[in-house]
Amino acid sequence: MRISQRSEVPGFEVMRILARIEQLRAAGREIISLTAGEPGGGAPPAVNEAAARLHAAHTVLNYSPALGIMPLREAIASHYHRWYGVEIPAERVAVTTGSSGAFMLSFLAAFDTGDRVALARPGYPAYRNILASLGVDVVDLDCGPQVRFQPSLHQVEAAHAESPLAGLIVASPANPTGTMVDAGQLNALAAWCSAHGVLLISDEIYHGITYTHPGVSALEVSEEAVVISSFSKYWGMPGWRVGWAVLPESLVDPVARLAGNVALCPPHGPQLAAVEAFTPESLEFAHSQVERYAQARQSVLHAVDALGWGQAAPADGAFYVYVHLGEHLDRFGDSPTYAATLLEEAGVAVVPGTDFDPVGGDEWIRLSLAPGPETVAAGLERIAAFHRRA
Repeated sequence: MRISQRSEVPGFEVMRILARIEQLRAAGREIISLTAGEPGGGAPPAVNEAAARLHAAHTVLNYSPALGIMPLREAIASHYHRWYGVEIPAERVAVTTGSSGAFMLSFLAAFDTGDRVALARPGYPAYRNILASLGVDVVDLDCGPQVRFQPSLHQVEAAHAESPLAGLIVASPANPTGTMVDAGQLNALAAWCSAHGVLLISDEIYHGITYTHPGVSALEVSEEAVVISSFSKYWGMPGWRVGWAVLPESLVDPVARLAGNVALCPPHGPQLAAVEAFTPESLEFAHSQVERYAQARQSVLHAVDALGWGQAAPADGAFYVYVHLGEHLDRFGDSPTYAATLLEEAGVAVVPGTDFDPVGGDEWIRLSLAPGPETVAAGLERIAAFHRRA
């Protein structure tokens, strides 16, 4: 059977590792997973209670409008006013099937085959894989420690001078590094994009999960950017599959038409419950989970030297630590071998950096703080014992 060229993209390594974890647990192994960004605390109680009421009342869940129910779009718009002091009409908010749906719809609406879109490396692999599957040329910006793992204006200008860009993706806080773009840098990138007709897409899914300073939204510096976020991380709702995009006016109708054809609508029941995510009680619960991630973050950062790892990326936000293998690189050869051996022998799962950086990621690993401080501490103890045996 013929297979399309667009399907020839790498799989997400995290998902393969999760499948192996399931196999090991089914065989009776106790596995500590520091892999996926799955918050251990779950959704805010008010959201769970709203969902329970829907089911108890046997609420009929049909299709919603393609861009989501208006009460949720209005709640999201109000959220941007409270957190960032920006006024956006609810009509510019597109509720999607997770942030993944927002990326797919935005990319489809904004870019044509052969367009060039720049993004940081290391970075979230789905950006490049979705773009590649759509025939878009991915332009890697080598963003290592020298630029704090975030794209510089000089890099963007150089890439554009080589051949014009159609888009730039920025993530702050970023996955896998947790690094952030400050207001000055984001403003400079947004102004440059506006001046050169380049669409800025800002991934803000980890906003709210920050340790040094709050995240800056692209909406604070530009009305032409696409801002993408989700209930998956700060609100602990990855399995609910509800995300959103705040769109410039020119993209609202194209995204609406595409959304109605691609997925009809985002999940109706989770949308109804997600309105409760913005109550003071829900926000307080979400903040309490961030405090737990902060405890786990400190545990990992304090253990880096003792564990013989090398440099760690500045984990200003999100719930990951991206760390160099250090002295273990010579012993194991690369991060995929290290991660596979750690899982099989010590029962601790981490993610090799090759998922996020196909060039230099074989020397780095990512640890997730999302399971919480107790699980992370137990994992670090196992890793220390593994290093002593190796």
